[in-house]
Amino acid sequence: MTDRAAVLRDLHRPGDPLLLPNVWDAGSAKTVQEAGFPALATASAAVSAMLGHPDHEGAPAEEMFAAAGRVIGAATVPVTVDAEAGYGLQPAELVERLLAIGAAGCNLEDTYAGELAEPETQAEFLAAVRDAAGDRLVINARVDTFVAKVPDPVDAAIARGRLYFEAGADCVYPIAAPLDAVPALVKGLPGPINANNMPGSSLADLASAGVARVSYGPMPYLRALDALKEFATRVKSGENPYG
Repeated sequence: MTDRAAVLRDLHRPGDPLLLPNVWDAGSAKTVQEAGFPALATASAAVSAMLGHPDHEGAPAEEMFAAAGRVIGAATVPVTVDAEAGYGLQPAELVERLLAIGAAGCNLEDTYAGELAEPETQAEFLAAVRDAAGDRLVINARVDTFVAKVPDPVDAAIARGRLYFEAGADCVYPIAAPLDAVPALVKGLPGPINANNMPGSSLADLASAGVARVSYGPMPYLRALDALKEFATRVKSGENPYG
């Protein structure tokens, strides 16, 4: 397990980012791994939707951990698990649950029940997770200033991100940051940055800006549903569903 965390940590290279088309079950995990990706990441929005629950900790923690465990069981590469805001678990218990399923890393967001946490409080939580995990988990600390639409989200993200790095985070994830904000985030934060490859940006743009990790959230799951919908619609209309 420690070796998988070390492998995952080493894959965070600014300018040559780790690419993570996020997965949600054993089948998607095998598909992405077979495409040649050296690590996998779950997306809580996709996993919870697959389980029939809303995102933002709408699914029972037991179901989310079990689903992540099936992803990890299907993979031979390191898997980082989107653990949302930690499901109300104490840091030591959260770490124990993640390690028990074989996770190499985790995402931890700073929004709780729809409210942005105080940065110092979140930093204390992350420090406790780091203390419990040692080097056995790669901690990706999500910063929600852009999705929360706070004033001056770049400056707020940098202030939070610095605290999170000081608390022991391996990577900081200012989710939904637009491309034009990424260079300032990379410059202002003293460690690897996770960005999203959103419409209007490109991998080349993000790499040249110096990000170390790129993720796609629920988009792969939504694209898979689009493909299923097209297939089903063709069948319903009597068309050849194979194109």
